[in-house]
Amino acid sequence: MSDAIAATAPRRSNAVLAAFSAVCLPLAAFGVALPVTLPEFYATHVGLELGVVAAVFMIVRLIDITFDPFIGWAMDRTKTRFGRYRPWMVASTPILMLSAFMMFVVVQPGAGPVYLFAWLLVLYLGFSIGTLGQLGWASVLAPEYDQRSRVYGWWQVFNIIGVILILILPTAVIQTGIGTYADGVRIMGWAILIALPLTMGLALFAVPEPVNAGAAPHGGLGAYLELFRRKAVRKLLLADVVLGVAPGITGSLLFFFFGQIKGYDHTQASLFMLLYFVAGLVGAPFWAWLATRIGKDKALAVASLVFAAFYVGATLVPGGSFALTAVAMFIGGLPYAAGLFLLRAMMADVGDEVRLETGVDRTGLMFSILSATTKVGHVVALIPYLILQAVGFQAVPPAGGNSPASLLTLQVLFILLPGLLLASAAVLLRNYPLTPARHDQIRRELDAREAASA
Repeated sequence: MSDAIAATAPRRSNAVLAAFSAVCLPLAAFGVALPVTLPEFYATHVGLELGVVAAVFMIVRLIDITFDPFIGWAMDRTKTRFGRYRPWMVASTPILMLSAFMMFVVVQPGAGPVYLFAWLLVLYLGFSIGTLGQLGWASVLAPEYDQRSRVYGWWQVFNIIGVILILILPTAVIQTGIGTYADGVRIMGWAILIALPLTMGLALFAVPEPVNAGAAPHGGLGAYLELFRRKAVRKLLLADVVLGVAPGITGSLLFFFFGQIKGYDHTQASLFMLLYFVAGLVGAPFWAWLATRIGKDKALAVASLVFAAFYVGATLVPGGSFALTAVAMFIGGLPYAAGLFLLRAMMADVGDEVRLETGVDRTGLMFSILSATTKVGHVVALIPYLILQAVGFQAVPPAGGNSPASLLTLQVLFILLPGLLLASAAVLLRNYPLTPARHDQIRRELDAREAASA
């Protein structure tokens, strides 16, 4: 493998992008389990109090956020004959497998908060290493503006497929009579354990890792803070926070909302969530196409406004008709994928600008910042658990049901708050400075510099 990306980088085949994106299947399973499945599972089936679960998840998330800059810094300084990011992907695999086994498979009712805290921290460490490694790897697979949208589009499609497959498991276990919902969660853990080494091996075997030319990273904390002074970085991070909090709230409260407000059972609520993510898969190609026509920033702003309108409309559909609610949730999920892959493609574009101006490749550090804001969003998304406990809401309702005031609070948190957050992303992205024309100029200058130094 060359030490620098060629001036005319190859267009990656669909087979290569599929092999690369296959790792998203188990990583996405963690991605949906952490904000959606595990908090509810530990609050109901393991038996921890709702506030305790929220507090543990929030504390671990806050600790985990501090991991990311160090992981990103270390990735930027890594140089091996296997690449910069692939060794980190390998290192994440046993950590994730062990934590999945402890968090999903062997945990029993009565496990305490210390158990949850310890293994959740291990899980998040492995998850941070794996996701940052894959995002950094994706950024060097295709340096061009539109091709980068294509790479992250494939990445997001496989993320959603992973989410869909993992969501089907508990429901399938119940519907086929294999076991209970708790058994389904344990089978979810086994599925992750099996998929991790298989998909990781495929990616390592089939996908190259080009290496950006550039001096060794430097600057420490100063380099980290310097990135925040960039207008494009600030806008991306703020948009990432609001676009992370909104679906995070949806995921953390979905079973409570559809169960105690709309009157659907756990299986039906899981199917609504499944349709929501399937719609994200269906809609992803459209947003990738729109980004090539009007630019990533404008496409994301449009998607955010459409997402807000569709989401609020879907949640206001009256309960009682499974088919009508299912259709509404499908429509509501059509813009879901846009923010997830466009923000990451846009951060990779900013990484090119930083490399042109400084001569230093800080891709890992930049993705660590984006990962940190995503995690801030997930921390904030758990605050509704604390609010609900404060107003007397109970995850397992008493005989007479939860109070009208607590149920009203649940509806405001589930419907109004995510809608406002989604719409705010469009405002935050106004006057985004890194246009397609500007990025094309950056790539030409980078290619000329690398050709001259070859």
